[in-house]
Amino acid sequence: MSVGITTVAYIGASILFILSLGGLSNQETARRGNIYGVVGMTIAIVATIAATQIEDYTILGLAVIVGAAVGIFVASRVEMTQMPQMVAIFNGFGGGASALIASAEFLSSGDITTFTLSSIIISIFVGTLTLTGSFIAFGKLQGFISGQPIVFPGQQPLNALLALGLVLVGFLVIQTNGQLNYFYIVIAISAILGITLTIPIGGADMPVVISLLNSYSGVAASATGFVLMNNGLIISGALVGASGIILTNIMCKGMNRSLANVIFGALGLEQESSGEGSGKQVSIKSYSTEEAAMIFDAAEKVIVVPGYGLAVAQAQHAVREVAEFLEDKGKKVLYAIHPVAGRMPGHMNVLLAEANIPYEQLKDLDEINSEFEDCDVALVLGANDVVNPSARHDKSSPIYGMPILDVDKSRTVIINKRTMNTGFAGIQNELFGFDNSIMVFGDAKDMLQQLLKDLKDL
Repeated sequence: MSVGITTVAYIGASILFILSLGGLSNQETARRGNIYGVVGMTIAIVATIAATQIEDYTILGLAVIVGAAVGIFVASRVEMTQMPQMVAIFNGFGGGASALIASAEFLSSGDITTFTLSSIIISIFVGTLTLTGSFIAFGKLQGFISGQPIVFPGQQPLNALLALGLVLVGFLVIQTNGQLNYFYIVIAISAILGITLTIPIGGADMPVVISLLNSYSGVAASATGFVLMNNGLIISGALVGASGIILTNIMCKGMNRSLANVIFGALGLEQESSGEGSGKQVSIKSYSTEEAAMIFDAAEKVIVVPGYGLAVAQAQHAVREVAEFLEDKGKKVLYAIHPVAGRMPGHMNVLLAEANIPYEQLKDLDEINSEFEDCDVALVLGANDVVNPSARHDKSSPIYGMPILDVDKSRTVIINKRTMNTGFAGIQNELFGFDNSIMVFGDAKDMLQQLLKDLKDL
């Protein structure tokens, strides 16, 4: 394939990538956005293979078949509750792939220019950091590693020393024109930094971490593009890196976190210094689904607040059935989506879209908060930290300052939880003890199915 045709193919793929990102910004166009991305990546892969002098396609074909098979198998079997873990792993694989390609280029090339060496160092650093950091995030989400921040004295100075050491060793690699010992030290420091920057971050902040690691995987890919002088890889990596950091910033605002603290792994230190509110006890009122049904029957406006409990129970279809029944009775039903509800950005949106809930009923935090004041019933399904009023006033709370959904302003708050266990932040929710709050315990799907039955029996 000629250089001109390859360039045109990369430009076409890049346009499709941009259209893909635009489509993913809205639930209504997300499916189309995914298709654009798949087609764009297919074009980029085919163009790259066609433009490369390959003597034996056997290994390449095998790699493509095995990679596609693994991807299809994993993606088709993973539960929606495990989607954050899968995203974390895929981020890590993306970073690892970039680091491996850069390493191969370093080891196979003879005389390497300073620019190429610098690009290799950046690719290996960011890619390796993304790999180890993503596996730590996966471990925290999966429960292999404690979801609580893991901190130790001198953690920040250690990270600073590692970063300084990386810069110095990277400079030595360039100055010595690729001395192997220094090269291996760069890989080791990068791997350690990925661990030390991610491990102090608690489960409550995992949505932010996943977004940041996604950005890192894009930066690593773009750096690898400069190593190979591949325009398609440079552009696609830059798009992923830029969109990832924008999303991370949005997540930070949604949690009242500092972007700098996320990048430098300081969230755990903030959390450890606070959290005295975790020991507070609340007095709750437990209701049956039959009693809750009577409250819904008298309501005119209902706002559903989905959380991780809904995802665990796979209750999105059950909540749609309840909502449709209420709407048939002339009641207004809306859904309040907190930017960090669940374990990754957009987790709740994906779940509800899967149940074919109308997009116009899904309202983000800024849109919905003014609606709670004239809301008859707010139905909280497995959400915890994102509806905790202590975020407004309790300075000892790890979630202090985080924007929350104002469900407590509703006339009645019906909360569904399986147990009284705390959320990711590890603190009790004072909302549970409010006068206008009642608890309906049980699995979200089972509870909603029984609630629907009780509503029909009224």
